[in-house]
Amino acid sequence: MNNVAPALLEDWLRDRYFAAEIDIGCSGVENFSFGEIRELAGISQADLDQIVFRDGHYLGGPGIREAIAQRWGNGDPQRVMTTHGSSEALFLILNALLQAGDEVVILDPCYHSLGAMAESIGCRLRSWAMPFARQFVPDLEELKTLISPRTRMVIVNFPHNPTGASLTRQQQEKLIDIVADAGAYLLWDAAFGEITYDHPPLPDPSLRYDRTISVGTLSKAFGLPGLRFGWCLAAPEVMDRCIHLRDYVTLHISPLIELIAQRAIENADRLCAPRLQQARHNRAMLDDWVAQHRGLVEWAPPQGGVTAFLRFPCVADVDTFCEHLANRYGVLLVPGSCFQHPQFVRLGFGGPTAELEEGLARLSSLLKDYPSNVIAQGGMHVPA
Repeated sequence: MNNVAPALLEDWLRDRYFAAEIDIGCSGVENFSFGEIRELAGISQADLDQIVFRDGHYLGGPGIREAIAQRWGNGDPQRVMTTHGSSEALFLILNALLQAGDEVVILDPCYHSLGAMAESIGCRLRSWAMPFARQFVPDLEELKTLISPRTRMVIVNFPHNPTGASLTRQQQEKLIDIVADAGAYLLWDAAFGEITYDHPPLPDPSLRYDRTISVGTLSKAFGLPGLRFGWCLAAPEVMDRCIHLRDYVTLHISPLIELIAQRAIENADRLCAPRLQQARHNRAMLDDWVAQHRGLVEWAPPQGGVTAFLRFPCVADVDTFCEHLANRYGVLLVPGSCFQHPQFVRLGFGGPTAELEEGLARLSSLLKDYPSNVIAQGGMHVPA
């Protein structure tokens, strides 16, 4: 862990997330309150009163594992492990299955948890490009050239964070075949799997390929990031290797968290449907905003998730631009440098519609006069 690179995204958010008046940078849908979850998921006071705060099951309680297996897996709860968010799942999987010298294929741009941990282990990372010219959709033929006899794992997240790109069902099947031919592990991060726009959600690849480890979370599409609940689906032997590491860190999940998570997953459609509807509306609003700022903003409309990777051709220093947007306009936006692509920004559109509308209005005010309103420090206008 001493060798792991700084998490640039978390460094950016750490001092700005709670200070921002308007958030159009983060990657989840609008958060639910506990009262809303209790109503939607049918959690009664009696349910809560019956919880005993004993140690939990190492792989998760029977009820929550069954719920996950039924919704995303093959129905077998023995292939499910619950975790403290998907971050713990990724930490356990990568450290359990990889060793120094292994080759690992990652997408570029890449969410930091998917690449930095493998690199810290001593793996050789091979970047699979997601070019803006291709609407951020990677070329599967290129993937074939990146895989070698030393390839231990291919790591992908679709729909993708930060670009919103995804694959068709046919492309997903081709990806699985390429990885299977190499005998490598496929690590499939499905954090945004419930949020797609033009096609149905992709099936879990573990249903087709046994060396798949898929990871999920309630933080993004479910609007429950504060619950810190995630899971992975994998073969039991992979679980055994993860448990060996988990004995030294978190051990298990709280029974209170697992109860809430189980009810949320059992009522997933009730929770996700209104947030998906809001995301569709917000995505259309963002599309109109980009069209109104032609020449100042370029984008590839996201196919899933609630993030877009925008480019501002007239902004030379995106980090400084985002700093001014945060400090003087009270708006949180994430510079692409957090994903090693400093010419872009990540814009999140999954939150309340009114907040997105106001955030875009303030962004317009800065963008249209930039950099004159930055140079003339005293002349900058901060909207009321």
